[in-house]
Amino acid sequence: MCYPPSARPPEIPADLLRPISGGAGGSDVILTSEDGNRFRAYISRAQDGEGGVVIAPDVRGLHPFYEELAERLASAGVHAIAFDYFGRTAGTDRRPPDWAYQEHNAKNTTGQIHADLTTAIGHLRGATDARSIYVMGFCKGGRVAFNSAAEHSGIAGAIGFYGWPTRRSDEDQGAPVDNVDRMHVPLLGLFGGADKGIPQSAVDTFAKALAGRRVRHFIHTYPGAPHSFFDRTFAEHKNESDDAWRRVLGFIRTGDPAARA
Repeated sequence: MCYPPSARPPEIPADLLRPISGGAGGSDVILTSEDGNRFRAYISRAQDGEGGVVIAPDVRGLHPFYEELAERLASAGVHAIAFDYFGRTAGTDRRPPDWAYQEHNAKNTTGQIHADLTTAIGHLRGATDARSIYVMGFCKGGRVAFNSAAEHSGIAGAIGFYGWPTRRSDEDQGAPVDNVDRMHVPLLGLFGGADKGIPQSAVDTFAKALAGRRVRHFIHTYPGAPHSFFDRTFAEHKNESDDAWRRVLGFIRTGDPAARA
């Protein structure tokens, strides 16, 4: 599991908030993919701006952490929608934080995820003023975001927090490093140097492949930060979380993955 059930996203540094935005709210929406799948999403509209983000959650799918994250993005002037992976097997109702996601995750295919992501991108574009849309994901969703750089035309960029970038086994067919040849948009990758699941060697291999194929990118590792550091709003990881917000919003506002807001 990435985040404990009570986790909340870190506050955005005050100087990055849009004064006219205030506290941004959001609402549930039920979307339908081309294959007829109905799934829940959560959308939060900024008061102005053309930047947009589709949030790909961790392995548990859509839950309150990502709903609040969408609201935080909107408070910084970025339209945002977070979508669920499990409409086909778990339905569209809200689920408790400790739900048994494992069996549903095992049935969840890459094709299904990207079909639903396509639908979420289209809805965000149609329901808001977002025209420059990024895909941002965390853990499982970080890998989804990295692969979106190859799978989805019309997006402006991809942002992955601690998504496993290389093959985890010989049977692993969804590794972003294997899709670098098809990546066509800039990419920002943020990792923890003390991540017990993703070794620095895997991050380095991914960065080398991106550079070799001249994919515009910026990969940053926070020394000493654990996996899922972005939910650690206490002082131990506040600096890393603040910097991550600046890199995310800098990328969205400029289109440059190396920019900081």
